[in-house]
Amino acid sequence: MRRKHPAIRIGSPLHQAIEYGLLLAGCLAIALSFNFFLNPNQIASGGVAGISTIIQQLFSIEPAVMQWVLNIPLFILGMLFLGGQFGLKTAVASVVLPLFVLLTRDLGPLTTNALLATIYGGIGIGAGLGIVFRGRGSTGGLDSAAQLIHKWTGVGYGIAVAMLDGAVILAAGIVFSPEKALYALIGLFVTTKTIDIVQIGFRYSKVAFIMTKEMEAIRDAILFELDRGLTLLDGRGGYTGEDRPTLMVVVSQTEVTRLKTIVRSVDPNAFIILTDAHEVLGEGFKLHG
Repeated sequence: MRRKHPAIRIGSPLHQAIEYGLLLAGCLAIALSFNFFLNPNQIASGGVAGISTIIQQLFSIEPAVMQWVLNIPLFILGMLFLGGQFGLKTAVASVVLPLFVLLTRDLGPLTTNALLATIYGGIGIGAGLGIVFRGRGSTGGLDSAAQLIHKWTGVGYGIAVAMLDGAVILAAGIVFSPEKALYALIGLFVTTKTIDIVQIGFRYSKVAFIMTKEMEAIRDAILFELDRGLTLLDGRGGYTGEDRPTLMVVVSQTEVTRLKTIVRSVDPNAFIILTDAHEVLGEGFKLHG
């Protein structure tokens, strides 16, 4: 089979333009979600945006201004202490995201129902962040702070992010109400799941590990009947100590039943393990992320 190549070469001017387009589109989605849903309903689900919502309540400071005040120094600190991890895209997002928040501040709210605002705001923020990440960008903010904490204290990055977001949500519970903090937790969960969907997609593939005494016959059936490639892994039985080669094959969800039927028709005693593969890149699947 002739290998297909991406139409747009990675690193080319067109590819870079697309990445910056994704960065701007993601920032706009985040800003709209903030103004349509989260900020008007006082849902501070972590991050610099959440801090700006709290500060607005306490001191009546424009959220976009507060986001600039926090984002830009954090970006500078990141450049000084973390170097190459902070590039031009992070600088652009640190400036453009609050600008979009400022320009769209009078468009909302779309709902005053706190639960609806939490869910749709979380989806919008997650979609925006996922788009930014697909453009190999970052919005900076508390992610920068988490990386600095990781560098200076040795605390894991994921733990640092959770600590910072948790502190923002706790502050929201004090400034607004415990109920608003609970809504913020829901929003943070929805955002995280939406990022995964944007990054990976809804479709899942399956990885099958097949142990059989009819290896050659099953291999040929998978190659020529199912038309899927496979990998032969060396293995050994833990109890018997005998060589037990294992076939590994990746199939789509729609091919799982057919694969099991093929294997069972050749060797009814074959041992099959099926597990999810959240993203598969390569020929026969997605050529690139």
